[in-house]
This record gives sequence, structure tokens and C-alpha cells, in this order.
Amino acid sequence: MVARDSTEKSPETGQYWPELGWCWPEEEAYAIASRIIMKLSCRIWGEQGQAALEKASVCLLNCGPTGSETLKNLVLGGVGSITVVDGSKVEVGDLGNNFMVDESSVGESKAKCVCAFLQELNDAVKAKFIEDCPEELIETNPSFFSQFTLVIATQLVEDSMVKLDRICREGNIILIFARSYGLMGLVRISVKEHTVIESKPDHFLDDLRLNNPWPELTRFTETIDLNTTDAVVHKHTPYIVILVKIAEEWGNTHGGNLPSTKEEKRQFKDLIKSKMITADEENYKEAMEASYKVFSPRGIGANLQKIIDDSCTEVDSNSSDFWVMVAALKEFIASEGGGETPLEGSIPDMTSSTELYVNLQKTYQAKAEADFLVMEQRVRNLLKKIGRDPASISKANIKSFSKNARKLAVCRYRLIEEEFNSPVQSELQKYLTNEDHGTLQEANSLKVLPENTAAGLYILLRAADRFAVNYNKFPGQFDSEMDEDISRLKTTAVGLLNDLGCNSSALSEDLINEMCRYGASELHVVSAFVGGVASQEVIKLITRQFIPMSGTFIFNGIDNNSQLLLL
Repeated sequence: MVARDSTEKSPETGQYWPELGWCWPEEEAYAIASRIIMKLSCRIWGEQGQAALEKASVCLLNCGPTGSETLKNLVLGGVGSITVVDGSKVEVGDLGNNFMVDESSVGESKAKCVCAFLQELNDAVKAKFIEDCPEELIETNPSFFSQFTLVIATQLVEDSMVKLDRICREGNIILIFARSYGLMGLVRISVKEHTVIESKPDHFLDDLRLNNPWPELTRFTETIDLNTTDAVVHKHTPYIVILVKIAEEWGNTHGGNLPSTKEEKRQFKDLIKSKMITADEENYKEAMEASYKVFSPRGIGANLQKIIDDSCTEVDSNSSDFWVMVAALKEFIASEGGGETPLEGSIPDMTSSTELYVNLQKTYQAKAEADFLVMEQRVRNLLKKIGRDPASISKANIKSFSKNARKLAVCRYRLIEEEFNSPVQSELQKYLTNEDHGTLQEANSLKVLPENTAAGLYILLRAADRFAVNYNKFPGQFDSEMDEDISRLKTTAVGLLNDLGCNSSALSEDLINEMCRYGASELHVVSAFVGGVASQEVIKLITRQFIPMSGTFIFNGIDNNSQLLLL
């Protein structure tokens, strides 16, 4: 093994990896690349998330380009085991849209070929395949799915989706549908309930309690004089201390109330500015920029309030760990917390002397640890009360819950059958109406494609499934029958809209023509995108980190946009 120039090929049919600076045999290169990807992934979802992935067992139904691309991302991410279910053989047409088969695969089992390719990407993943038709498996062997953590169902038609959804709901198995159809794609999660502790929102207010300091923080700030004449000390006082003290000063002159109006907030900033000795004091500039953190309301947010008011907080021996901890949190907020959640215990970077910053950090960490210990005891007491082992929830899980208590999330999904048979009519009607051009039909009369065609594509995909049931083929599969298929698809779509109570809605002629032009094809570029979206949601669901999407995701490749339909 030697270092090589980037243009040089390995004599052992190897592959050059610029990131590594070496040329490795191809099989080893894939393994090294996989380890690098897993290492980078750990930075996103951490060791706990990676451990959850490695324990997960994932089943893929249909390994066309959409399914293969979805599973490829999970294999590279380090999922524990995969089972590929597909009863078809590799055809010449598959070579143009599925990169996991080649000319030597033609006539072979598609599940076997794709499984072998995926295994090469990460030999740590346990991979197996089953040569069976997914639709027949759903009909004849529903218990088959109970062995999996999560099922990814790709390219299923409406009837099979409904049946599989019922099976997975009964077995409490996470299910995600993914489908690409010409230039459109669909992803839909289905699970009765999904709870998230580490939601990791992009933007969330720091838990600093500037307008509601606990006694130890108050005592710490009292040791610091903002009126000191020492210029070095003055310009190295942390902005947290500045804001706590000025908020107290403001409250003393305003009946204990904090700034609420625009004018009062301006005056509060002016008060901060008046404390500056020189114009170059970065800590006071930081305080003015962070002053909005003082204005935020005390107590818990509306989303958390909804969670602690949920009937699931009435826990029993069958309650999940999550709801036991929520019940303990509810007690904490009502008593020791004084209307607040346990403190997170971290502070952001800021201009400060090292000594003051470290001492301030210790003050926050001590409060967070004290709150955690109270929460832990409440969890243990609740477990004992409902007849469970008080140690059945680990200390690490309780600590993580306490730290993330403000950011909890609970996601619940309708049965796919309910969405198909009785969507939220007001929402569907809204989606079918375009803001700029009225209905999709009116947009068509103006010879433009409406900006929002997601609902139209959703309806037409469902209409295409009905079409396939009635005519034993998808619209547009045969060029010689294109005109007739367009008329038939339009009639089928109108019938579907009527069944859904949207009698006055009409679909764009352009969209109907496009749907027929697709001929139920799977384009690799669309499949890769849909597979990327689906695998991202799978990782969220398995790691229980980040919030998975809540509706039916529609990708519109016509104008490269996407939308979540909450139906």
C-alpha cells in the first residue's frame, strides 16, 4: 500500500481516496469510507443515537431505486440489520435507474443483488434478503413484520399501504412509506405515537432565568458591582450578570414588572447603555443584544403545557418511560420548580474574565444537578407507586430528560386509511386552492402551473392507483393509449375528489398530462432525493432525536419544491 497521485489507479483495482491520501483496494476503501461516515454521524446524534441505530432491525419492501437509495443511507449510517424483501428479477430497464445492480445482475434476484451491494458498503451490518412479493407477504404472513424495529415500504399502492399500516399499528412497529412516481415523490410516517426527548431545535431560547433568578444566582450577582471604577473588571463582567442586575433595578422602579411594550424595551436597552464606561465594552453590547432574553415570559411554553396536560400523565404499570418522566416533571413544575422546568445548566460563550465565567458556569451547573436529583427521586417514587422496579429507568435517561425538558415533543399520526377515506376537508380544500390563481383549474386557464401543485399531485397519485385497479396498468404506460389514459385518469381523479367531498375542485390539465407522461416510472434522481428524505426520517425515528415530519411529504420535481400536507 503506497501513497499515490490523485490521477493514478491502483494496480490491485483499488480506488484513490483524496481524503485519506492513500490508494486502497476497492472493498477496503468502501469499508474505510463507511467508518468515516459513521464517525461523522456520531457528531450529530451522539453515542446514544448511534447505539440505537446499531440495535435497530430494518425491513425494506421493494428494492427499486427508491428503496435501494433509502437503505444505502442507513447502511452507511450504521444501522444494525437489514432485510430486503422483493420477489422480482433484475431487468435491463433497472440498469438505468438503480446503481446497485449491473449487467451481470440481469435475470438474477433483485433482492439478492441489492443486498450484496449494500453489504459491501458496511460489512458490520447484518444483511439478508427474501425473494417474495411484498404484497403477498402482507396478505398471507402479517406476523412476519413483528420482528423489525421499523419497516420501509416503497412503491406500494393504496390498498397495500392501508393493510400494512394496520399490521404495523397492531404490532407497534414504526412504518414509513416512500414512493417516487415520475417527477414526484411521497414520504409518509405512520406510528401511533412517537415521543422525543432530544428534539434539538434549530432556534431555542437559552435557559438562563434572567427574569426569574434562583437564590444562588441572585447571591452571585450581588457580589459584583456594575458601578466599579476598575475598567478591566467593568468590561469583563458577563452579560448574564449585567442583565440580571439591570432587570432587578428595572423591576424595583416599575412595580416588579418587566419591559413589555416596544417603548419600555427601548428604555431598558438605554438603561444598559447608560452603564457603559467606554464605547468599546463588548460585554455591554452583548447585554443589549441579548436583552430580549429578559423579556421572554416566565414559566413553560404552550407546547410543553399541552404535553403535561395529556391524559397519558395518569401513569400505570403499562406506561412508557417517557410518560412516567413527564408525570414526574409535572409534579416538579408544580412544586420544587415553581412553575419552571429543571434548569438545563449550560451558558453560552460571552465576554468575561475566566474566573467570573467559570464561577457563573458552576452556579448554573449546581442548580441543574440539584434539579436533576429532585427529578430522579420523583421518577423513582412514581415507578414504585405503579408497581415497577424503581431502577427500571436509568440515571442517564432521567438526566437527559431533565436537561431537555423544555424541548420535549410528542408526535401522533393518523392511520393512513383515515387520511385516505376522511382527510381534513378544510385543509385539503385549502391545499387545492392556489393563492395567486384560485383553483388549479383556473391556474390552468391562465396557461401557468400554479405555485402549489403538491395537493394536485397527491390526488393524482391516488387516482393513478385507482386507475391501476380498474385497468390493470398505470396511466401512460403504453404510448399508443396515452390520449385515452389522460381522459380516464381525469375521470378517476374527479371521482376521487367527489368521494372526498371536494366536488367544486378541479385539477390542472397540465398536471393530469404530466402524470400520464410519467407512466409510473422511477427516475433515479427523484428516487435518490426521496430516499434521502425517507432515510433522514428513519434516523430521527430510531434515534428519537429531532422531530420527524408530521404530515404527508410531497416532492414536486416539476418546479423543485416540496410541501407537507396535514391531512
